[in-house]
Amino acid sequence: MSSEVETSREDTLKVPQRDSSTSLGMTRVALIQMRYGPVPEKNFSRAIEFIRQAATKGARIVCLPELFRSQYFCQTEDHENFELAEEVPGASTVALGDLARETGTAIIASLFEKRSAGIYHNTAVVIDTDGKLLGKYRKMHIPDDPLYHEKFYFTPGDLGFQAWQTTHGKIGVCVCWDQWYPEAARLTALRGAEIIFYPTAIGWHPSEKKNFGAAQHSAWETIQRSHAIANGCYVAAANRIGQEAPAGGDGIEFWGQSFVCGPDGEIIAKGSVDKEEIVIANVERGRVNEHRTHWPFLRDRRIDAYSGLDRRMLD
Repeated sequence: MSSEVETSREDTLKVPQRDSSTSLGMTRVALIQMRYGPVPEKNFSRAIEFIRQAATKGARIVCLPELFRSQYFCQTEDHENFELAEEVPGASTVALGDLARETGTAIIASLFEKRSAGIYHNTAVVIDTDGKLLGKYRKMHIPDDPLYHEKFYFTPGDLGFQAWQTTHGKIGVCVCWDQWYPEAARLTALRGAEIIFYPTAIGWHPSEKKNFGAAQHSAWETIQRSHAIANGCYVAAANRIGQEAPAGGDGIEFWGQSFVCGPDGEIIAKGSVDKEEIVIANVERGRVNEHRTHWPFLRDRRIDAYSGLDRRMLD
């Protein structure tokens, strides 16, 4: 069904020096890198099997890509796509809760939430190993770009940036377009997140790939690695693969390359461009404390000088 990318390494960074007496709190995390067909129920069933497979490989936290139940429908503005939405909590969270209890994993899943008539969100849920829904995060930054017409579907999130204590560590979640914003990562880290997960659906416009593809992917990876460094935490981005063109034309070629990086920004596990994979990494949670004390960016922040961040522009 899938191949696997697995990385476990001893860090070679000279600063900070590791104290051998420190408990590192090892947690194995898995990112599910999938391709998607037009039938949501089949996508959901395949995602469940991927999670079961990840659990057999020792994963304790599993993250699915953005809007994993369907193809990326935001390529068009079509009112019929609102039929894909569901209540949260609802049928999907119940099924995922049962799976979390069965496998002993915490699950991060991105859903199309119907809040009420006319109010819909791009929402990620966090379910702990006992099947309990710990909470949800509603995507805060909503893009409107060619083939990414998300403003047509999603109301911006109103729950703020959060972190949840799971059985296997404290995690935060942002979603796709959020990953470009240092403010989002910072506020999530300030909530105590040791790992920030980014369920993602990002790729190339095939006509642009030759000229801009390498730079676009590099920018995406670099900004997220910088969040890990600046906040002294792990970052894990789960992306989809495959070319989807629900409205015809070339559509989007999703670039995969799901990855996990450490607090030093170094990538410790990474998926391919075009294969369905379970990307697995061993996360040493004790490294978060090491980096935040040896590289004290959070300590040295000038919180008295940042008032302008709540304004669109400064004169």
